[in-house]
Amino acid sequence: MDANEILDYCLAKKGVEETFPFDKETLVLKVGGKMFLLMALEKQPLSIAVKTDPEWSEELREKHPQITGAYHMNKTHWNSVLCEGLKRDLILKLIDSSYDLILNSLTKKKREEVLNLL
Repeated sequence: MDANEILDYCLAKKGVEETFPFDKETLVLKVGGKMFLLMALEKQPLSIAVKTDPEWSEELREKHPQITGAYHMNKTHWNSVLCEGLKRDLILKLIDSSYDLILNSLTKKKREEVLNLL
């Protein structure tokens, strides 16, 4: 997958916004004002950071050398994913999981606001 495919996939989800809070090269995608994906646009090969359930993180890191604890993030909850060599389905599953974890962490009111967006 390339950066545009990932961006299009994420932007198709409800309430997703694109931001550049750190610098001009690190795209941060948020839902309900909270980060669920970071992507270094200038870095090759393409790498993303996603939030993952800690137990699943351990399993993923054991199976896939492309998945490691995310740099500058809580490595228990965030993974750096080198997209090269990973199946598209796994990348999409990681994105979906990260989005869902963040969405479910929002207050009920905020979550309803996001889900009721047209």
